[in-house]
Amino acid sequence: ELKRFPSLQADIAAAATEALERFRDESRRTVLRLVEMQSSYLTVEFFRKQPLEPEKNANPQATNVDRYSDSHFKRIGANVTAYINMVCDTLKTSIPKAVVYCQVREAKRSLLNHFYAQLGRREKEQLGAMLDEDPALMAKREQIAKRLELYKSARDEIDSVAWK
Repeated sequence: ELKRFPSLQADIAAAATEALERFRDESRRTVLRLVEMQSSYLTVEFFRKQPLEPEKNANPQATNVDRYSDSHFKRIGANVTAYINMVCDTLKTSIPKAVVYCQVREAKRSLLNHFYAQLGRREKEQLGAMLDEDPALMAKREQIAKRLELYKSARDEIDSVAWK
């Protein structure tokens, strides 16, 4: 529908871009909070709670690195990978929601308020220019509107005389 009105389309696009830019920082802060919240959840305690399995024939005097098998470290790696994948999946769904909530929704409200205020201030000629309408067509519409007002006035006058 807006393709018929390129100037209006350009005004809407400019206002939408400006509104989205205004709320970008809030959206960015919310997304960063989500990422920080997820990244701070995995702590050293997570690894300490991992059950330790020393090798069966391990030397009790050996260091921790020597005492535990590769399977223990592989299990830690698998758990960390699983956790990271879970966090990534969570962020893949929650970040777009946060952006829509903090940026798009607020920009839409702002855009509507902007156009209510801006269109209300504009003169008839400015609105006509915004619609890229042919001046001859606008003049014809004005003539028809005046004629309609005359018809309504005549109808009201006939109605007032007819009921007396």
